[in-house]
Amino acid sequence: LENVFYLTQRKRYELMVNMEDFDGNKVFARYSSFSIDGESDGYRLNVSGFTNGGAGDALSYHNGHKFTTLDKDQDGAARNCAQSFLGAFWYNGCHYANPNGVYRWGADGTIFAVGVAWHQWKGHDYSLKTISMKIRPVQ
Repeated sequence: LENVFYLTQRKRYELMVNMEDFDGNKVFARYSSFSIDGESDGYRLNVSGFTNGGAGDALSYHNGHKFTTLDKDQDGAARNCAQSFLGAFWYNGCHYANPNGVYRWGADGTIFAVGVAWHQWKGHDYSLKTISMKIRPVQ
Protein backbone atom coordinates (compact mmCIF):
# COMPACT_ATOMS: atom_id res chain seq x y z
CA LEU A 1 0.00 0.00 0.00
CA GLU A 2 2.86 2.38 0.64
CA ASN A 3 3.78 2.38 -3.07
CA VAL A 4 0.17 3.06 -4.10
CA PHE A 5 0.04 5.90 -1.55
CA TYR A 6 3.07 7.59 -3.12
CA LEU A 7 1.67 7.14 -6.63
CA THR A 8 -1.76 8.55 -5.82
CA GLN A 9 -0.37 11.61 -4.02
CA ARG A 10 1.58 12.86 -7.05
CA LYS A 11 -1.19 12.80 -9.67
CA ARG A 12 -4.93 12.26 -9.95
CA TYR A 13 -5.84 8.61 -10.54
CA GLU A 14 -8.92 6.68 -11.57
CA LEU A 15 -9.76 3.10 -10.61
CA MET A 16 -11.21 0.28 -12.71
CA VAL A 17 -12.47 -2.87 -10.98
CA ASN A 18 -13.03 -5.78 -13.39
CA MET A 19 -14.86 -8.93 -12.32
CA GLU A 20 -15.88 -12.29 -13.76
CA ASP A 21 -18.17 -14.97 -12.38
CA PHE A 22 -17.93 -18.72 -12.95
CA ASP A 23 -20.40 -18.54 -15.88
CA GLY A 24 -18.09 -16.25 -17.86
CA ASN A 25 -20.09 -13.05 -17.21
CA LYS A 26 -17.85 -9.97 -16.99
CA VAL A 27 -18.72 -6.60 -15.42
CA PHE A 28 -16.88 -3.57 -14.09
CA ALA A 29 -17.11 -0.62 -11.74
CA ARG A 30 -15.15 2.53 -12.56
CA TYR A 31 -14.29 5.36 -10.17
CA SER A 32 -13.03 8.63 -11.65
CA SER A 33 -11.13 9.57 -8.48
CA PHE A 34 -8.97 7.21 -6.40
CA SER A 35 -6.28 7.81 -3.80
CA ILE A 36 -4.93 6.32 -0.60
CA ASP A 37 -3.73 8.30 2.42
CA GLY A 38 -0.41 7.49 4.05
CA GLU A 39 0.52 5.09 6.83
CA SER A 40 -0.09 7.71 9.53
CA ASP A 41 -3.73 7.89 8.36
CA GLY A 42 -4.14 4.10 8.21
CA TYR A 43 -3.95 3.98 4.38
CA ARG A 44 -7.45 5.50 4.22
CA LEU A 45 -9.36 4.96 0.96
CA ASN A 46 -10.61 7.95 -1.05
CA VAL A 47 -12.82 6.98 -3.96
CA SER A 48 -15.61 8.77 -5.87
CA GLY A 49 -17.12 9.29 -9.30
CA PHE A 50 -18.74 5.88 -9.80
CA THR A 51 -19.65 4.63 -13.29
CA ASN A 52 -21.62 1.39 -13.49
CA GLY A 53 -20.43 -1.30 -15.87
CA GLY A 54 -22.93 -3.84 -14.55
CA ALA A 55 -21.23 -4.54 -11.21
CA GLY A 56 -22.97 -1.92 -9.09
CA ASP A 57 -21.27 0.31 -6.55
CA ALA A 58 -19.84 -1.76 -3.71
CA LEU A 59 -16.84 0.47 -3.05
CA SER A 60 -18.43 3.77 -2.00
CA TYR A 61 -19.49 2.09 1.26
CA HIS A 62 -15.77 1.66 2.01
CA ASN A 63 -14.82 5.26 1.13
CA GLY A 64 -13.05 7.10 3.94
CA HIS A 65 -12.13 3.94 5.82
CA LYS A 66 -8.72 2.69 6.88
CA PHE A 67 -7.17 -0.58 5.71
CA THR A 68 -7.75 -3.45 8.15
CA THR A 69 -5.71 -6.65 8.33
CA LEU A 70 -5.82 -9.68 10.62
CA ASP A 71 -3.30 -8.05 12.95
CA LYS A 72 -4.32 -4.37 12.60
CA ASP A 73 -7.98 -3.58 13.25
CA GLN A 74 -8.78 -0.15 11.78
CA ASP A 75 -12.36 -0.73 10.61
CA GLY A 76 -15.59 0.83 11.81
CA ALA A 77 -16.97 -2.32 13.44
CA ALA A 78 -16.70 -3.49 17.05
CA ARG A 79 -15.04 -6.68 15.78
CA ASN A 80 -12.07 -7.05 13.42
CA CYS A 81 -13.68 -7.43 9.98
CA ALA A 82 -10.52 -9.00 8.51
CA GLN A 83 -10.71 -11.78 11.10
CA SER A 84 -14.47 -12.21 10.70
CA PHE A 85 -14.40 -12.31 6.88
CA LEU A 86 -10.94 -13.83 6.30
CA GLY A 87 -9.53 -11.01 4.21
CA ALA A 88 -7.93 -7.60 4.39
CA PHE A 89 -9.51 -4.45 2.98
CA TRP A 90 -10.82 -0.95 3.65
CA TYR A 91 -13.59 -2.41 5.78
CA ASN A 92 -16.35 -0.18 7.03
CA GLY A 93 -18.55 -2.25 9.29
CA CYS A 94 -17.81 -4.69 7.57
CA HIS A 95 -18.08 -5.03 3.73
CA TYR A 96 -19.84 -4.85 0.41
CA ALA A 97 -16.55 -5.72 -1.31
CA ASN A 98 -14.10 -8.36 -0.11
CA PRO A 99 -11.60 -8.86 -2.97
CA ASN A 100 -8.97 -10.33 -0.64
CA GLY A 101 -11.34 -12.93 0.77
CA VAL A 102 -11.10 -16.71 0.47
CA TYR A 103 -11.14 -17.99 -3.11
CA ARG A 104 -14.18 -20.24 -3.41
CA TRP A 105 -16.05 -21.68 -6.35
CA GLY A 106 -19.06 -19.42 -6.92
CA ALA A 107 -22.15 -19.70 -4.74
CA ASP A 108 -21.22 -20.98 -1.30
CA GLY A 109 -23.13 -20.06 1.83
CA THR A 110 -21.19 -22.39 4.14
CA ILE A 111 -19.53 -19.50 5.99
CA PHE A 112 -21.22 -16.13 5.50
CA ALA A 113 -19.44 -13.53 3.32
CA VAL A 114 -15.86 -14.84 3.48
CA GLY A 115 -15.39 -15.26 -0.29
CA VAL A 116 -14.12 -12.90 -2.98
CA ALA A 117 -17.29 -10.82 -2.94
CA TRP A 118 -18.79 -7.79 -4.67
CA HIS A 119 -22.17 -7.60 -2.96
CA GLN A 120 -23.98 -5.31 -5.41
CA TRP A 121 -23.38 -7.77 -8.25
CA LYS A 122 -23.55 -11.29 -6.76
CA GLY A 123 -24.29 -10.87 -3.08
CA HIS A 124 -22.23 -11.85 -0.04
CA ASP A 125 -22.23 -15.60 -0.65
CA TYR A 126 -20.93 -15.74 -4.21
CA SER A 127 -17.15 -15.88 -4.57
CA LEU A 128 -16.00 -14.40 -7.88
CA LYS A 129 -13.76 -16.25 -10.33
CA THR A 130 -11.64 -13.14 -10.92
CA ILE A 131 -11.41 -9.58 -9.67
CA SER A 132 -8.79 -6.99 -10.51
CA MET A 133 -8.31 -3.42 -9.40
CA LYS A 134 -6.31 -1.22 -11.77
CA ILE A 135 -5.36 2.44 -11.47
CA ARG A 136 -4.17 4.91 -14.07
CA PRO A 137 -3.51 8.65 -14.14
CA VAL A 138 -6.49 10.80 -15.12
CA GLN A 139 -5.90 12.32 -18.54
